[in-house]
Amino acid sequence: MSIGHIFFDIGGVLGTNAWDREQRAAAVAAFGLDAGEFAERHPEAAAALETGRMSLGDYLRQTVFYRPRSFTPPEFSAFMREQSQPWPATIAVARALAGTGRWRMAVINNESEELNVYRLRHFGLTDIFAAFYSSCWLRVAKPAPRIFELALAMSQAVAAGSVMVDDRPRNVDAARAHGMQAILFTTADQLRADLAALGVAP
Repeated sequence: MSIGHIFFDIGGVLGTNAWDREQRAAAVAAFGLDAGEFAERHPEAAAALETGRMSLGDYLRQTVFYRPRSFTPPEFSAFMREQSQPWPATIAVARALAGTGRWRMAVINNESEELNVYRLRHFGLTDIFAAFYSSCWLRVAKPAPRIFELALAMSQAVAAGSVMVDDRPRNVDAARAHGMQAILFTTADQLRADLAALGVAP
């Protein structure tokens, strides 16, 4: 079956991760947080944050500002946003594909709403992708099958004619288990080659 839809992950594919281990470690160091306390409090709130059941403000109150600090929530959230950097080479691949008009382009990603909205605009993704199936809005996160079910249904895409591009093996495996084509991302050049093998090239 020919490819009709291409779904991209954001963090680790189109840019840096939003609030993963590396970003959290940088914040712990920059603000002098107790790493043990933060590591204990983060998992309790992370799932709710990514699936839209907790705001960023509530997350910060639970994980950082549960006691007085020498810095403010706006300063900390600004630092969180600064950790997000686009990857121009991969974004250029997506933009070239979108420019042909031959494939419907969308995103399936796990992210909190506040960081998600910032990254869509900061990376210029709203000019490339027609839809954003994000965990914060769908209330379910990869690799759960339901997020792929919803994305395919809402885009009216056929699984076998869809490609998922992701940097995490478990998400690639989940997409394949749902009947989709899937590419494990490592570099922009590798992505071009793997897409070409599926008949997808600008």
